[in-house]
Amino acid sequence: MEKTGTRVPRHVVLLVPAGIAMLAGLDAALLLLGLPAPVRLDRWAQVHGPLMVLGFVGTLVVLERAVAVRRRAALAAPAALGLGGLALLTPLPLVVGQAALVVGALGLGAVYVAVWRRQPATALAVQTLGAAHGVAAAVLWLAGTAVPHLVPCLAGFLVLTIAGERLELLRVGGHGEHVEDTVWALACGWALAATLALLWPAVGWHLLGAVLVSLVVVLVRHDVARRTVRATGLPRFMACAMLAGYAWLAAAGAVWLVAGPVLAGRAYDAVLHAVFLGFVLSMVMAHAPVILPAVLRRPLPYRPLMYVPLALLHVTLAVRVLVGDVRGLDVVVQAGGVGNVAALLLFVLVAAGSALRGPAPRPRTERRPVPDAAALEVGAVR
Repeated sequence: MEKTGTRVPRHVVLLVPAGIAMLAGLDAALLLLGLPAPVRLDRWAQVHGPLMVLGFVGTLVVLERAVAVRRRAALAAPAALGLGGLALLTPLPLVVGQAALVVGALGLGAVYVAVWRRQPATALAVQTLGAAHGVAAAVLWLAGTAVPHLVPCLAGFLVLTIAGERLELLRVGGHGEHVEDTVWALACGWALAATLALLWPAVGWHLLGAVLVSLVVVLVRHDVARRTVRATGLPRFMACAMLAGYAWLAAAGAVWLVAGPVLAGRAYDAVLHAVFLGFVLSMVMAHAPVILPAVLRRPLPYRPLMYVPLALLHVTLAVRVLVGDVRGLDVVVQAGGVGNVAALLLFVLVAAGSALRGPAPRPRTERRPVPDAAALEVGAVR
């Protein structure tokens, strides 16, 4: 399936649908903000959320898992998600794309089952439960559930996947089993809260907020990012991105804990983007230099320039949420939204340029020794 040497592995073609989904999703974001966009199709705006979560980020997550399994059949899962995302953008009946997303999400579950048979672990169980949330979101959307009601499942898919990855690193770092047990209990709590949010919203959303805040507290308390932020180079960049992401996730959890169901308006915009931009996208930026090389089969060297799109993301998101949404200023929300779009596009350009330029030169001197946790951070992530 894959060729060694300088040839690009064939599975890289599966990144193309993810890239198209990202660009279409950003186009739709501009439409939802009431701004001019390169393509003006109402359907793109209607599918914006599932397209970005399942068609874009979901395809990247599933492709990395499929490549790690080293089984050709596993690539069917990211292919289905990618094709589903593309179908959503065409005049085909919406159900075609939705059904493909269901197949892709189920395929991710099958990949986790294959890995579990080889090496069961609590961290893998958390990620598998995250995949189950992805399946639930895709099935519910296919059944006609409105997107705002899918948020607990869509967020659970990505948040629990990332939490499971961080838990793997904590285990390598020698943390006790009680941490794994706590995270697993909170993951199960998320599943309960997501179910109640559909059946009994007045209780489920408050519970979801409590679970989310508790999960952030546990992860931040034990995450090596608290140590690697004092390092240099890539470990410090990753730590800064992750800690900033945790802050946004805690803010979203606090809103749900206090306000309960938030399904429309300014608060909905604020919480939604705190989770999916502030946390998820920040985590994508953090892990790109160590995850994408495993998929691309070529290095993606860290460069200090990567801080620019990271900073742009968090500054413009803060402007959008803390000023635009809180004060009800449409023009500020629009300006922040444009900045969010620019941040993601800029990071893609910086990452592509870094990969094309090849390995970055090593500095002759280091002002500060790198803690052992820094090497652990880079080495333990697939």
